[in-house]
Amino acid sequence: MTIAKKSSVRHVPYKTGRIGVCKALTIALLLSAPFAAQAKAVEPEVYTPVAPTIDQARANILIARQLQFTHFRDLGISDKLSGDVFDAYLDYLDGQRVYLTGSDVEVLSKVRNRLGSALKTGQLQPGFDIYNLVQQRIIERLQFALSTLDEGIENLDFTANESILLDRSEAEWEPDKKALDALWVKRIKNAVLAQRLNGSDDEAIKDTLKRRYEGQLKRAYQARSEDAFQAYMNAFAGMWDPHTSYFSPRTSENFNINMSLSLEGIGAVLQADNEYTKVVRLVPGGPASKQGQLKPADRIVSVAQEDEKPVNVIGWRLDEVVDLIRGPRNSVVTLEVVPASATDETLTKSISINRDEVKLEEQSASKDTIEFDRNGEKYTVGVITIPTFYADFRAMQAGDPNYKSTTRDVRKLIEELQQDGVDGLVMDLRNNGGGALHEANDLVGLFIDTGPTVQIRNSNNEVQVLSDDDASVAYDGPLVVLANRMSASASEIFAGAIQDYGRGLVVGSQTFGKGTVQAVRPLNHGQLKITQSKFYRVSGGSTQHKGVIPDIEIPTRIDKTRIGEDALDHALPWDQIDAVPHTRYFDFSGIIEELRKRHDDRFAKSPDFRLLQKEIDFLKEQRQRDTVSLNLDERTIQQEQIERTRLTIANARRELRGEEPFESLDELEDWQDQQAADLGSGNDELDFVIREGGDIMADMLELDKRMASIPTPQQFAAQADAL
Repeated sequence: MTIAKKSSVRHVPYKTGRIGVCKALTIALLLSAPFAAQAKAVEPEVYTPVAPTIDQARANILIARQLQFTHFRDLGISDKLSGDVFDAYLDYLDGQRVYLTGSDVEVLSKVRNRLGSALKTGQLQPGFDIYNLVQQRIIERLQFALSTLDEGIENLDFTANESILLDRSEAEWEPDKKALDALWVKRIKNAVLAQRLNGSDDEAIKDTLKRRYEGQLKRAYQARSEDAFQAYMNAFAGMWDPHTSYFSPRTSENFNINMSLSLEGIGAVLQADNEYTKVVRLVPGGPASKQGQLKPADRIVSVAQEDEKPVNVIGWRLDEVVDLIRGPRNSVVTLEVVPASATDETLTKSISINRDEVKLEEQSASKDTIEFDRNGEKYTVGVITIPTFYADFRAMQAGDPNYKSTTRDVRKLIEELQQDGVDGLVMDLRNNGGGALHEANDLVGLFIDTGPTVQIRNSNNEVQVLSDDDASVAYDGPLVVLANRMSASASEIFAGAIQDYGRGLVVGSQTFGKGTVQAVRPLNHGQLKITQSKFYRVSGGSTQHKGVIPDIEIPTRIDKTRIGEDALDHALPWDQIDAVPHTRYFDFSGIIEELRKRHDDRFAKSPDFRLLQKEIDFLKEQRQRDTVSLNLDERTIQQEQIERTRLTIANARRELRGEEPFESLDELEDWQDQQAADLGSGNDELDFVIREGGDIMADMLELDKRMASIPTPQQFAAQADAL
């Protein structure tokens, strides 16, 4: 019998007491099931089903009430919502549809439209029964994988004309166990092929895969009642919006792990993403940001301490992954990740990062200048980079008159740039994920006389307007704001206000679209993070979902289908409310088309832009591939094509810098590792996107001399009266 035909493995006993899964699900919906504590496994190879506790049941009732009556979205618990919770829960537990069969789903579907009524009253047993069945199927699949490896990688056939679907989230469930066995043989072949093509021998591949599957198997046996409850509550809460979630007591003890690993960590915002831990964003000035290799949407496969073997963390809880990543300052942690750009989850890379604290001064705003020549006339453009909206709250509360904040630092930088005689200013907010709301409000105030900056509407339709009441203006000259897909929250408030006031142009790509406000509310058991209000621009449009659309667009490598509010399930929609009175400082309609034309002409001739576009096209092509070959010869050809393209792009970039090309991909990767290890080796030159922002500024100055000094509202009024 070949491995592909093998369909029998030793199954682990699944104990549900006196009733089977289907019957248990049905009865739990009709009766109040007893809430028993999780029993201890008698032996390590027997999975003991987890059960809900009384505290969890009470917390469930509180969560249901809070969601229905205090969330921004007015959503009741209905039969439709019940079905949506069921689907979301299965997506969370088996998002790639590789553990459950169609037969399993058919059995579980008997409760599909009954979960809502159970969740209202704290009857958790149906959700726990689903969780227990999935855990049992996970154990069976992992045992099958291990038994396949034990029979020998050499018995796998890599000559057949086979392929495997890369993303199974929308695939049909495999009908039965035999079909699932065949799928798992393909999954193992795919993993083996990927590592063979990376230069690993079969013995090393077998060892790596066995450690991976054994680690996942160990986690499955160690499932806890709290794991099931948190997964179930998050599937439930996620129906209202993706930023509403439940924190278990363990997570609530250290809420910062859901925000950033900023102290003695790597400086990355992480979140659970099905079986993986995913990087959401990097903390500016943090070790990961400075190291440069870790990217948003990368998924962590394993974590290794110095001189220790990697620990596979697929299937681990977020808090446990965080505990592994944290460690003493100046120690090294190595993450094996599936890169965001990878077309296959078996294609991983290792990233070594020195742990350190994220210091406030390393997140501070900084400045630079660029010189431009337009028809013999020289212009000096100042550039201020703002990595985050920060404020030293502790120093502020202590009464320190010199406490650091974004607005204070930017005001000083503007004064210094004005002393240098700059003709215009570029504010770089790319990759700025937000921060202190009052700092965004105050920062807008540096560029306008007085007026509203942002509107905040709560679930009762009450609108609060934040305003700048300080009539002083730190800078009244022409302004360009750079933004990209990773510019979010407070960055979007600032960019939107500058755009609405006609105070400057926004250049770059559509921003993230995070326009909601959350509050953390205590429960009897854990906490609920719940969306309670929404941001609106002074012009009335929300920043939610839509973000800020740039006046002049620059393409980005970031995949907007995977990163951004509109890529998240159940995200609150864009809408608008009444505008609030605000001044328009300048009407760009007379020059915007010419500015766009000049920008397009520059980029058409720019080797930097042509290279960026080539890279974007390559990444897009890779993302569009939905299958990968399991034939060794065909896969080798595909891999060589990808490697040649990567090397060509890298060498073209080196040629622009006057550097020698790499002869091989190995040489390129060795160089990247060296660059990452040497934090001081980065290119100090301003990147071409910043230079383009400066070019647009110089175009503005040349096209309309009135931009040299923006009139105040009083001057506008005087001009209007004169007319």
